[in-house]
Amino acid sequence: MPLPAETTPIYDAPSERAGPWWKLHRVEDTVLSLVLATMVLLPVLEIALRSTLSVGVANAAALVQHGVLLVGMLGAAVAAREGRLLSIAGLGRWLPERFHWVHRAAAGGLAMAVTGVLAHAAWNFVAVEREGGNLLAYGVPVWWVEAVMPAGFALIALRLWIRSGERVADRALSLAVAAGLLGVATLSATATPVVALLALAVLLGAPVFVVLGGIALLLFAGDDLPLAAIPLNHYQLTVNPSLPAIPLFTLAGYFLAEGGAPARLIRVFRALFGRFRGGAALVTVLLTAFFTSFTGASGVTILALGGLLMPLLQGVRYPERSGIGLITSGCSLGVLIPPALPLILYAIIARQPIETMLLAAVVPAAVMTTMLVLLGIWRQPRDTAPTPFDPAEALAAIKAAKWELAIPLVTFGGLASGLVTPTETAALTALYAFIVEVLIYRDLSITRDLPRVMAECGLLVGGIILILGMALGFTNYLIDAQIADQVSEWVQTSIASLWVFLLALNGLLLLVGAFMDIYSAIIVVTPLIVPIGLAFGVHPVHLGVIFLANMELGFLTPPVGMNLFFASYRFGTPIGEVARAVLPALAVLAVGVLLITYIPAFSMWLPNVLLR
Repeated sequence: MPLPAETTPIYDAPSERAGPWWKLHRVEDTVLSLVLATMVLLPVLEIALRSTLSVGVANAAALVQHGVLLVGMLGAAVAAREGRLLSIAGLGRWLPERFHWVHRAAAGGLAMAVTGVLAHAAWNFVAVEREGGNLLAYGVPVWWVEAVMPAGFALIALRLWIRSGERVADRALSLAVAAGLLGVATLSATATPVVALLALAVLLGAPVFVVLGGIALLLFAGDDLPLAAIPLNHYQLTVNPSLPAIPLFTLAGYFLAEGGAPARLIRVFRALFGRFRGGAALVTVLLTAFFTSFTGASGVTILALGGLLMPLLQGVRYPERSGIGLITSGCSLGVLIPPALPLILYAIIARQPIETMLLAAVVPAAVMTTMLVLLGIWRQPRDTAPTPFDPAEALAAIKAAKWELAIPLVTFGGLASGLVTPTETAALTALYAFIVEVLIYRDLSITRDLPRVMAECGLLVGGIILILGMALGFTNYLIDAQIADQVSEWVQTSIASLWVFLLALNGLLLLVGAFMDIYSAIIVVTPLIVPIGLAFGVHPVHLGVIFLANMELGFLTPPVGMNLFFASYRFGTPIGEVARAVLPALAVLAVGVLLITYIPAFSMWLPNVLLR
């Protein structure tokens, strides 16, 4: 399960603000920010030209889609530079301090070897594409953009090596480990030694994409398939017409989270619901879920809002452990709240309409949220003095936050109108959030804050897309090898009852959610379970809601649930204490998952009514 990324903002280390490397890094971050800005402005320009002049930008959609490839590779390179690629919770955390250099060097060497092979495979892919001579737009060859893949993988490999140790000896050991892995892979007659080394990489804390990419390389090489197929899969994923919605919604979420939106929204909810017992719990659950739905990262929400919400809870004498549990579990709920990024990704992989998937999640999200709110209310001390309702304060709070309160209207209005695509809706949402936080409230400075916020967003998106590309290569191998068909046949032979199948599915997905990050889980597992679900008469949309509801539980499942690590870091509390704090919420949400699983109407009623 991924560990919390290093939370120090990119430009916060004074020692990194000088010298040629600092200037180079600033250029790198600026380019990343400009690509993101272009991805926002192109769809908006397309909408304006289409509605006024009935014309459009040539190949605007293709340009935005290839922008995802650029953001993915640039962002992943920045994440590697900052040491913030999502990694596996390995044994390194528990090794004595004096042995940390060994595990860092070994993990870095293994990661560098896999990434170096990916760079070579990507170079071969680009060479083939260059011969094709395809053009993107305005005479620009497609291979010019695709060339970012071998360059990006090579830069990531270099940075993994640099970060593998502080001393020359450490980095020399890392090179030796990389050479050893490549030698074993080349000379070994079986895959067993390489599998063992990849398992060691997992235990040592290698980045998630390294493990998935290493397995994909091993499988393709074992069947004498061209390794260039893996970067091809990565490219095909990034240029998917629906994928740009993910970085654009994430950017909107970052603008809101980094601006003054959290404090203003807390003020609104406190003014409206503070007079009720449990009002603080309601505010906590709604805000954490809302921000996760936009940022796509529950850990980011914990880090951004934890410091604001804990004093609010403690102000009504909420027990500290219960408060930590409520914040940690509330952040996981955003997975099911539109326009949550996992909903969009599942719709892409399962080949379901995005609008249908977003509508299907509304009622299940409301069920899960209501259950957690009721738990929060029940756990708040009964003798807490309510905050008297002040109409003037409520009106002032709403007036102060009116622009942020309108954001759902922008998002859902665009989706419901049918006049703009999901990508264009995401671009409009990002532009609106920019205008609100930068131009109206002026919480973010264009020169001081905007580059940092956009670079942070690109870093997160790049790390996620890198994982998705590697996971897709692994998944496509499973499909080509007919593994999905074999699994489907085995399940149908072994399980006859739909109810038993759904119960077993929940158990499997809970384990998947606990040990895999949600994005790679969607890529790898969805193609396996959708055919099985269809065989049992489960609609893929309903199956997707079940899938993501279980992923919410996986964020909280001890001892490796991702949110547990983020909360431990944010609140300075041992992992064991955080795990005990979330157990009541875990039990309540598990009941919610069962309700969603066995009552399909929760998922299918709204799409059936609105999309007839």
